[in-house]
Amino acid sequence: MITNLRGRDLICDLDFSKEEVETVLDVAWDLKRKRALGEPHPLLRDKTLAMLFFFSSTRTRSSFEAGMAQLGGHAAFIDSRTTQVAHGDTAKEIGEILGRYFDGIAIRQVDWGYGNKYLNWVAEASRVPVLNMQCDLYHPHQILADLMTMMEKKGRDLRRKKLVVSWAYASSYLKPMSVPHSLILQMPRFGLDITLAYPPEFKLRDDILEEAKAQARKYGAGFEIVHDMDEAFKDADIVYAKSWGPLMTTTDPEEGKKLQDKYKDWITDERRMALAKPDAIYMHPLPADRDVEVTSAVMDGPHSVVFDEAENRLHAQKAVMALTMW
Repeated sequence: MITNLRGRDLICDLDFSKEEVETVLDVAWDLKRKRALGEPHPLLRDKTLAMLFFFSSTRTRSSFEAGMAQLGGHAAFIDSRTTQVAHGDTAKEIGEILGRYFDGIAIRQVDWGYGNKYLNWVAEASRVPVLNMQCDLYHPHQILADLMTMMEKKGRDLRRKKLVVSWAYASSYLKPMSVPHSLILQMPRFGLDITLAYPPEFKLRDDILEEAKAQARKYGAGFEIVHDMDEAFKDADIVYAKSWGPLMTTTDPEEGKKLQDKYKDWITDERRMALAKPDAIYMHPLPADRDVEVTSAVMDGPHSVVFDEAENRLHAQKAVMALTMW
């Protein structure tokens, strides 16, 4: 177990080593056990967390807020649109000032080309840990919960398990690329063979793709890219299919929507799940566009673990907070 996480930021998935991630998971499972047994665990008594949101949230806000309360502390919700953050507070000022008021700063800022930079600017000025609740590039706490869920369903040894990270059509809006980026960075470190599937216009960032391939080589995992959803699903152990915007092709919302609408057949349905292994699991960070991105039959069916996955956000985030903010 690694014990030097106090005061550390978690902004990119690779900010924590593989061994440090394993420590987070060990603590998360212990806290999950305590929660199930009703054992108090006020590890952060009298500690406070600032939660600064530039983008709406359900699971992230709820799980961080509940987690801090269960750890004996308090989380303060700060909406950028209804505070002076929207009227002049700079990243440096946020880091300096909130870092003096609070014991940790958690931020969700997903604006393309800006969100990750903003988090790092705040971290440079802050004397307390900065935790990424999702930026334009990464969603590390979601992926910790995903890894926790995969191990619960498929065993602690994930080597040679096939993980499909696939684009899927969604009608609502052009979603960030942070989840697929984080998945392909973190999961090869645990031996998962990655099959990344997307239409040609929905490529991920080159530098992140190259780093993901480097992680796969380092840990002896497979990594392939295909442009056919059916091909990707064949013999999969884990299917993780969600939408993201074509931001490497265009940042224009109207043009992006036109590109997105070309691929309405990229939906996770029962026929495609039948291409995977019989015991394959279906994952999604939620919210999903039901019967557009994924059918209700799959979302509510025997392969789906999305609600266990959502619960594990709570436990994984509590572990990170307990390890970094004490």
